[in-house]
Amino acid sequence: MCNSTKSRVGVAVGYKDGESWVTEGWWNVAAASCETLLKGPLVARYYYVYALDYDHGGEWGGSAFMCTKEKEFTIKGIDNCLARNYNRTGFFEIDTGEQRSWTVQLTEGGMGGNDQGADASAGRSSTTAP
Repeated sequence: MCNSTKSRVGVAVGYKDGESWVTEGWWNVAAASCETLLKGPLVARYYYVYALDYDHGGEWGGSAFMCTKEKEFTIKGIDNCLARNYNRTGFFEIDTGEQRSWTVQLTEGGMGGNDQGADASAGRSSTTAP
């Protein structure tokens, strides 16, 4: 995960580990820096990311809803988040194309205000997330 903004960000990641969904967070990524979030080769093709701008507000999110909580977490399953006392949070999807490693770049941009942009890439492959 690379944070190309001038703000500190908190990042949560969701993925399918075998037959079950897992969400994990929070990683704190300093402004203008990169952090390895998941060690070793990727275990899934699709990953889901949600990030918060701690300093200026705003978020990077999407329409794939998964469970989170305010403090550090690892949560099994993505159903019934509220009934299980978790937050229901919208993540954006990253298709790694079954690469073994992948980098997501969080950027400032969009239409102004707190709109944020995210680019995901591995080697030459590249995609833009909502």
